[in-house]
Amino acid sequence: MAETMTNGPSQTYVGTRTIRPDGVDKVTGRARFGADFNLPGQLIGRVLRSPHPHARIVSIDTSKAEALPGVKAVITRDDFADQSSEFIPAGEMMMNYKDVVRNVMAREKALYEGHAVAAVAATSVAIARRALKLIDVKYEVLPHVIDVVEAMRPDAPLLHDDLFTAGVEPKPEQPSNIAKRVEIVLGDIEAGFRKADVIVEREFKTAPVHQGYIEPHAALASVSEDGATELWCSTQGHFIVRAHCARLLGLDIGKVRVTATEIGGGFGGKTVVYLEPLAIALSRKAKRPVKMVMSREEVFKASGPTSGATVRVKMGATKDGKFVAGFAELKYQAGAFQGSPVQPGVMCAYAPYDIENVKVIGYDVVSNRPKVAAYRAPGAPISEFAVESVVDEIAKKLDIDPIDLRMQNAAREGTKAAYGPKLGPIGMEETLNAIKKTEHWNAPLRKWQGRGVASGFWFNIGGETSASLTVNEDGTVSLMAGTPDIGGLRASLAMVAADELGVPYDKVRPIIGDTGSLGFNFLTGGSRSAFSGSMAIVEAAKQIKTELCARACKLWDLKPDQVEFAGGQVKALGAAAEKFKPMSIADFAKVAGKTGGPIGGYGRINAQGAGPSLGTHLVDLEVDPETGRVTILKYTVAQDAGRAIHPSYVEGQFQGGAVQGIGWALNEEYIYGADGKLQNAGFLDYRMPVASDVPMIDAIIVEVANPKHPYGVRGVGETPIVPPLGAIANAMEAATGIRFTELPMSPPKVLKALKERGATKV
Repeated sequence: MAETMTNGPSQTYVGTRTIRPDGVDKVTGRARFGADFNLPGQLIGRVLRSPHPHARIVSIDTSKAEALPGVKAVITRDDFADQSSEFIPAGEMMMNYKDVVRNVMAREKALYEGHAVAAVAATSVAIARRALKLIDVKYEVLPHVIDVVEAMRPDAPLLHDDLFTAGVEPKPEQPSNIAKRVEIVLGDIEAGFRKADVIVEREFKTAPVHQGYIEPHAALASVSEDGATELWCSTQGHFIVRAHCARLLGLDIGKVRVTATEIGGGFGGKTVVYLEPLAIALSRKAKRPVKMVMSREEVFKASGPTSGATVRVKMGATKDGKFVAGFAELKYQAGAFQGSPVQPGVMCAYAPYDIENVKVIGYDVVSNRPKVAAYRAPGAPISEFAVESVVDEIAKKLDIDPIDLRMQNAAREGTKAAYGPKLGPIGMEETLNAIKKTEHWNAPLRKWQGRGVASGFWFNIGGETSASLTVNEDGTVSLMAGTPDIGGLRASLAMVAADELGVPYDKVRPIIGDTGSLGFNFLTGGSRSAFSGSMAIVEAAKQIKTELCARACKLWDLKPDQVEFAGGQVKALGAAAEKFKPMSIADFAKVAGKTGGPIGGYGRINAQGAGPSLGTHLVDLEVDPETGRVTILKYTVAQDAGRAIHPSYVEGQFQGGAVQGIGWALNEEYIYGADGKLQNAGFLDYRMPVASDVPMIDAIIVEVANPKHPYGVRGVGETPIVPPLGAIANAMEAATGIRFTELPMSPPKVLKALKERGATKV
C-alpha cells in the first residue's frame, strides 16, 4: 500500500513505497507489449534463417516466393547497403556498423545457425511460411568452431578474412578469430607475487546463458510513400533503434519515429536491433504495415546471449590475509561478430578489492554462435565468479573467516581501481558488515549443506538524457521521459518530481515519450535510467520553480530576492509575506494564460558522476548426493543503493538479479552438438529457475550516498547478478568438499564429481 503523505514543506516521497503508476494496466491486461500493436492492412513478416553454423552464401533465388499469391515483399542482403567499419556504444558494450548490417541480414556468409538470410511479408502466416520454403539458397558449407579456446587456435576455421587482432604490437599480418586484446595493469604484478605467502591459481569455464526475457522480440513498421516511417517495438532504447534503422536503410533520422512499447523483460538483450530494420525494409517495399514477432526458438538461436568464457585467475596473499597480487586472463566468446563484454569483465574482476598489484588481460573472440548482447552487468559475473572462488580458497588456506578476509581487503573511498579511477564513497565494507550481522550468517547447517559468500562490483553509467515536466490547467503535472521503463523508472521519476515541486505523487502522470517527443536519450542500460533520469527531472523542476518565482514577482511587483519557492508554493519574504498569500502550482496553473502562458521545464543533460555499486551475497544450499540436484535453502543480498528512491523496486532488483545468477550457476547453458547446432532452443530444455526453485530472498538496502547525485542515487540493477555465481560455487565447496570450476553446476556434473570423489553416500 502507498504510505500516507501530507502536502506541504515536510512532504517527501523519495524513500517510500508508493503505488507503481503502471501497475493497474499490467495486472488488468491493458498494457500493450510489442506483439499487441496492430495496424489496418498489416502484413505478416517472417525470416528465413540459415540451417548451417558456417556457410558461404553462393546465391539466393527469391523468384518463386515473390510469385506466390499473397506475398507482397521479399528482402535479402541486396536490400541493405554495406556499411563502413564504425564503432558505436551499445550500453556498456560496443558494436560495429559493418557487423550490425551483417547480423541483421547475412551477407557474404551465414555465421551461425539461425542467421537471417531472407525475409518475406505476406497476407497470412501460412503464406509467409510457404514463401520461405520457396526461397532457394545455395550454400557452400564451411568448417565451424564453437568453443572459445578452439577458436583462438591458429588452425581454427576463420570467420572473417579481414579481422586482425586489435590491441597488440606489432600489428598482426594474418587475420584470426581474436578480435581484440585488452589489458589493465596496476603496480608490479611479479613483485606482488614475490611478497605472497600463499598463491592460488585456477582455471574456470562458463557457458553462454540467455537473458531469458518472457516477451520475444517484436516490431511493427509502417512506411508511407513519402518515406515517413513509424515503428513500434520492444526495446530498451528506441532512440538507438531509430539511429540504427536510419543508418542501415539510408533514411533521414527525422523521418523515423520509434515508440517503445511496454517491455516484457530485456536485461540488456533488447539494446540491439534484429527484426526492426527488416520490418521497415519490408514495409517500404510492400507499401503496407508489416508486423514481425520472433518465436522462442528464434530468440534462442538468433538473438544474443551473454558470453561463455574461459578464465584463469592467480592471486597471492600474505599469511595474515593481505592480497598482494591479482592476475587474470579472460577469453570471452563474442559470437559471430566482435564485441563481447570482455572490457567490463576486465574492469570489474578485482574491483571490489584494494590490491596494489593487478594485471588483467582479456580477449574478444569470435565463433559460430549468435552475436552476444549485453546481459545485466555484462562481463562482470564471469570474471568475478573466478576471482571470488579463488578468494574463498585463500580464506580456507589461511583459516580466515571469508567475510573478514574480504573486509580486510575491501575497496573503500580513495582506493585506486585497477581500471583507472580513484573511488569515491562506496559501500563495500557496509555490505559485508550487513551480511555478518544477519541471523543467516550464524544459522546451523547439516551434512550436505553449505554456505557461501561472495561480493560483486559494477561501475554504472550516466549519459545523454532528456525529460520534461508540464503543468496542466488543473495543477497536475505531466512527466515525459525518454528511457524505456524496465525497472520502475516511471515511479521513481514521479516521486522525484513530486518532491521537487511539492505536489502529491498521484498528481504526477509519468509516460515514456517516443523519439519525436523528446531530445535524444541513450538507452536504458548500465543502471543509468533512474540515476540520470532523476537528474534531468531535477533540472526540469528547477526551471519551473524559477519561472513561477518570476511570475510571482510580476504579479506582486516584487524583486527576485523577495520571493522563494518552498514546500510546493511560491512565498513572499519579509514584510511582503503579510501582504501576499502564497501561491501553489495549482494556483499558477489557473492564471497561466494571463501570466506568460504554459508552464513547463525541460531537462537536457549528459549525466556524469554515476557512482559504482557494490554488493555481497550469502547463500545456503543443499546437495542431494544421489542425484546431484542442488536446492537453494536461503539467500540474502546486501547492496549499496546510494539512496533508494523506491525501496520496493530496489529490493526487486536485488532479488531478480540473484535469481538470474542462481540459474546461471546451476542449470542454464547453451548446448551445442558436434554439428554446431543448438540443441536446447526452448524453455523446456533450457532450464531457467521458476518460483519453486528458489526461496524467498532477503534484501538488505545499504545506503552510502553518491555525492555526485542530488538525492545520492547510484544505479542498482547490474550489481545483483555479479556475486551469485561465486557465492553458490563457494557454498558447493562447503557442502561437498569439491571446488567446482565449470558452470553450470547442473545435476549430471555434480553427480559425476561426487562419484569421482567417492562421496555419493548419504
